[in-house]
Amino acid sequence: MKWLRIGSALTGMAVCAVACALVWPHAHEAGAILAAQDDPAELADLQLNSALRNNRDVVAENIEAALAAGDADLANSFVELARDKNIPLGEELSQRVTAAVTDANSSSHFASRFASGLVTGNADDVASLSGTVAGDLFVFGDIRDVVREGKHMAMGEDTDRLVLGLAAVGLAVTAATYVSVGGAAPVRAGLTLVKDARKVGRLGEGLTAWAGRSAREVVDGPMLQNAVASGSVMRPGQTLTAIKAAFRAEKAGALVRLAKDVGRVGEKAGIRAAQDTLKIAETPKDVARAARLAESKGGQTRAFMKILGRGALLLAAGSFNLTMWVFGALFALFGLLSSIKATTERLTQSWLNHKKTRRLRRQMAAAQPAPALAMSGASV
Repeated sequence: MKWLRIGSALTGMAVCAVACALVWPHAHEAGAILAAQDDPAELADLQLNSALRNNRDVVAENIEAALAAGDADLANSFVELARDKNIPLGEELSQRVTAAVTDANSSSHFASRFASGLVTGNADDVASLSGTVAGDLFVFGDIRDVVREGKHMAMGEDTDRLVLGLAAVGLAVTAATYVSVGGAAPVRAGLTLVKDARKVGRLGEGLTAWAGRSAREVVDGPMLQNAVASGSVMRPGQTLTAIKAAFRAEKAGALVRLAKDVGRVGEKAGIRAAQDTLKIAETPKDVARAARLAESKGGQTRAFMKILGRGALLLAAGSFNLTMWVFGALFALFGLLSSIKATTERLTQSWLNHKKTRRLRRQMAAAQPAPALAMSGASV
């Protein structure tokens, strides 16, 4: 019975030790992720490291896919990530990325994309965004969008109120940009990016719904209808004055903060990174977290978003699952310590019992009379 109790304690200790060894790596990672959930850069790093442990070839595979799609910016983002994570890339692959980036940044390519952005108002790279922002800085783009959507509203047609609100805010920000000699340029660029993403359907559903509600508060509908009834892109001064009267500056704070964060992403990580952010973000908080990530990771930001998706901005796994790993490790550790305590107590008790038994045996042996003395006493 004694050895059965000791054996059960030793078995429990062994089982708990194995459980701790199996659970601890997951619990350690879960604890680190939970501790970093308010730091987008640290959180993204931890989750990316986990993804790379499972598949080290994911970087090279994504570079090949980006080159095949003609996205030199994304390919270069993965090259920067590989360099930071000490992931070796073939010389031939690196040279192909360098050639693609050089071609994308050539003067002829930049000029054609600049003109496209200026005329169409659509941006998908630095050159076309420069053209689009140039159009908006000269108020041509924003007046065009306000007049178009305002006339749709006046005629009872489908109106994109988000584009309308962004254009209205853009007119006010453009004036501030001139006054501050470019100080509001990131906000101006951010508004252009959000507006462009909305036009081409690259704005996430959650962010679209939020921005749409905010944009409705920015513009006085009836006043704007009167303003655009006789407005025209050919008369920018007159149209601009009428539109400004319909603009509620005190309601534009949320949209301006969103645009500022988008501008920060574009400034630190590039235009494509800002567009990727707008596509995966569901709330303005997601965009703010993306801005912090971009400030820390720079050109690697697109690679993080490509691999992790929205997980680059917040916890990819549920907090409950991560917490369960931590509690599982704590439970196994408690079981191990309890088993060690029980084993120690039972071994100690067994040793004490054995020692007590030996002492009793010695006492009993000492109390018995010697045989020789007993016989001599009988003969007398």
